[in-house]
Amino acid sequence: MAVKTQKKATSIDMTAMCDVAFLLLTFFILTATAKIPEALPVDTPQSTVQTKLPETDLATLTIGKGKVFFDLKGREVRKRTLELMGQKYGVEFTEDEKSKFSLMEGIGVPVGNLKQLIAMKTAERSKAGQPGVPKDSLDNQLAEWVQNARIANIELNDKELQIAIKGDAKEEYPSIRKVMDILQDQKINSFSLVTGLRGKNF
Repeated sequence: MAVKTQKKATSIDMTAMCDVAFLLLTFFILTATAKIPEALPVDTPQSTVQTKLPETDLATLTIGKGKVFFDLKGREVRKRTLELMGQKYGVEFTEDEKSKFSLMEGIGVPVGNLKQLIAMKTAERSKAGQPGVPKDSLDNQLAEWVQNARIANIELNDKELQIAIKGDAKEEYPSIRKVMDILQDQKINSFSLVTGLRGKNF
């Protein structure tokens, strides 16, 4: 006669699993960096191209609402570019100001107002109402930013700086054309146009 063994309900101790989950959660929270808001948010035109921009050796010119903002990848390149701009416009920046500038997102003020912008906190900068980098023929600071960033990138990385234009989809063509003309005056005929990804229609 076969003897049937009584099945007992099995239980799993989940304490260790909960500990691991909370350790991972704590790790990700402590190591994550907050996304800095864009200095000039723009609604880029849509395209199906999926080419990614490089992570280094890149300057981005953001155009929207008639303004142009300048951004640059690489902390040391940013510092050196700021030094060169300071020399050009007779503004002396401290080491602390250079360090803060190296961590900032795009800037959209004349060089004369840059010290006040650097002194602000990140949240204040996004609300500061920056007028954009001057780009007219009498005070073409945008051209100087591009030129000095190219010099700094070659000095530090021994590579030619790549340029990307990020324009608002609703921006008037003359504003975009003005920036392209500034680049072409410096013999920069190859640059990227930043777009948003659009699903393909089949």
